[in-house]
Amino acid sequence: MVLKKNIKTKAYHKRYQVKWRRRREGKTDYYARKRLISQDKRKYNSPKYRMVVRFTNRDIVCQIVAAKLVGDEVLCAAYAHELPRYGIKMGLTNYAAAYAVGLLLARRMLTKIGLADTYKGKEEADGEMYEVEEEGDRRPFRALLDVGLSSTTTGKKVFAVMKGAVDGGLDVPHNEKRFPAYTKDEGFSAEELKKRIIGTHVAEFMEELEEEDPDKFKVQFSRYVAAGIKSEDVEDIYTNAHEAIREDPTFTKKAKAQVTEHKKWNKSKISQEQRKQNVRDKIKAAMEAADDDE
Repeated sequence: MVLKKNIKTKAYHKRYQVKWRRRREGKTDYYARKRLISQDKRKYNSPKYRMVVRFTNRDIVCQIVAAKLVGDEVLCAAYAHELPRYGIKMGLTNYAAAYAVGLLLARRMLTKIGLADTYKGKEEADGEMYEVEEEGDRRPFRALLDVGLSSTTTGKKVFAVMKGAVDGGLDVPHNEKRFPAYTKDEGFSAEELKKRIIGTHVAEFMEELEEEDPDKFKVQFSRYVAAGIKSEDVEDIYTNAHEAIREDPTFTKKAKAQVTEHKKWNKSKISQEQRKQNVRDKIKAAMEAADDDE
């Protein structure tokens, strides 16, 4: 049996540095963050803007963020839970919904800075490669994609958000190598990307599952069935949502429900006489119970 040499000497432990908290928690890749936010020091007060995309189990978070000394500043944000307002009520985390969130963010951001009319982007979602070109006196708004600690594999949904933002008029540096169905031999398929953007892949899966296993279809697409959405309606839902987003991308706050009666969870105070009466009642009940046992 060969014993391994202990290479962690006293010098190692004296020089050991604990990683930063957000790196330990798996939230921030500081190696990538430094390269996304570092700017020429001669460019005073002109930060690099990041398009931060994060996925949760039930939502998509997409923000335009600028790094400052006091902390990151969020200039604009769009979420998947806003999509029901535009007609997308199901599948809020799929590829088509991710594209719609990116489109919403782009149109909302350009409206905020007064560039919505100058840079309209690609109004028809056909899946073709598109890059914003400079028009007029003002350059297009540029943002760098920040995927955090997510793996950047081909077909990843974070790139659907990016594609939606680019088609919406933002300048996000990218290429076609991370879109669905890309291979080194065959290259990029715009038709395959279009299917995912307008939800054709969802409609095809619904048809296939309904034919092969109707019981499983009713379970997996129960919300679609309850809402009366059929496979042939899916493409129209996403196409109409894209048009609605372009018409009105502004954020609207939900009206707060008016509370007429406040609930009280703590017990109300009782007087001394009531406490004494409670004691007398307990003694009486105990005595009656003892007499019944006898």
